[in-house]
Amino acid sequence: MAAGLLAFLPPSGSGDHLNYAAYGRMVVLGVNPYTHGAVDLPGDPIARAVEEPWREEPSVYGPIATGAQALASWVGGDSLRLTMFVLAVLNSAAFVATGLLIDCSTRRDPARRLRAALLWTANPLLLYQLVAGMHVDTLAVACMIAALLARARPLGSGALLGLGVAIKVNAGLVALGPAWELRRRPVRLALMAGAALAVVIAGYAVVGTDAISPVTRTSKAISHASYWKLVQGWLQTLVGPGSAYRGEIQIGSLLVLVLVAWSLFRLSQRLTPVGSPAAGGVGQVEGLPAEVVAAVLVGAYVFATPYVLPWYDGMAFALLALVAATAFDGFLVAHLLALSLAYLPARVIVLPDDLGWLRAVVRPQVVPWVLLALTGALVWWAWRAAGPVRTRPAPAGRPS
Repeated sequence: MAAGLLAFLPPSGSGDHLNYAAYGRMVVLGVNPYTHGAVDLPGDPIARAVEEPWREEPSVYGPIATGAQALASWVGGDSLRLTMFVLAVLNSAAFVATGLLIDCSTRRDPARRLRAALLWTANPLLLYQLVAGMHVDTLAVACMIAALLARARPLGSGALLGLGVAIKVNAGLVALGPAWELRRRPVRLALMAGAALAVVIAGYAVVGTDAISPVTRTSKAISHASYWKLVQGWLQTLVGPGSAYRGEIQIGSLLVLVLVAWSLFRLSQRLTPVGSPAAGGVGQVEGLPAEVVAAVLVGAYVFATPYVLPWYDGMAFALLALVAATAFDGFLVAHLLALSLAYLPARVIVLPDDLGWLRAVVRPQVVPWVLLALTGALVWWAWRAAGPVRTRPAPAGRPS
């Protein structure tokens, strides 16, 4: 009900929905959105709504996302409001579908079902970021959750994985979960991987290789609320301001991702739901189900990546709803809350004087330290939680 209501309200939070409309408009008008920006459609009623500094930026989204944007533009025509409504309906439908899929997978266990509803369906932070914000990530999440739950059918699951990757490339981390689970069943793994690759290749074949360059160009970006901005400032102070040190930071983020992922894998048996085939082992990573592997990798990614925005956490929440409850739930909620406060609003606009501190202080100075502390605390907790349980020795009895 909340998602349906938000579909009828104006989007809020960021200005990304205006970019979506412009990219769809370019496709309808025969302009390549991967080589042009809104500025290349002067006077167009849709393109002129795009805000700075994104007017010159080409699309960084996959071909399936661009296809959905083109569909909305074809229906909406010259009306920005109607175009937005079509995009909002698609987005809200994806959010609701994900909630229903998660609910179906957890309904046998009332406690898990309630937790899943709180993590995804009734999570006000996600409703604000994914539905009210109308971010394309919601479509990718729906495809990836459907793929995980349909992996008994390798071809169908692989096609859904390919759709998710063709919406947003970083969704591909989820595919490593089924790949790990099927590593000893090469035929099924080949069928799933082949179907996924076929969908991705077909999608990019339609839009052309120009769709690849914007993704590679933005892969070294660092968001303002990321703790890697602090690292960048320290490097510029110690070594010199002549470089942005993006390459070094990218290497550092990969090392942090490995550290966080390994820390979570050490307690992965606690993430495996009761009743799963892998639930009986202790300290064994080999038999982990796909959703646990995917949840660990995506969770590590959002804590380690230099470019992180609040709606990126949506994939991690959806996967977390499929695994068992741990303190990691709280860490991810705190992560999303901090990012939500940092990007309130997530747009480059002139704020009133009494609200300017949100963008000048909270985003670049407070939240990066909070995220750095959260990441360190997560690693510390994971290593302690995975260690042997210490029990006090029983007191010695009196000699008889």
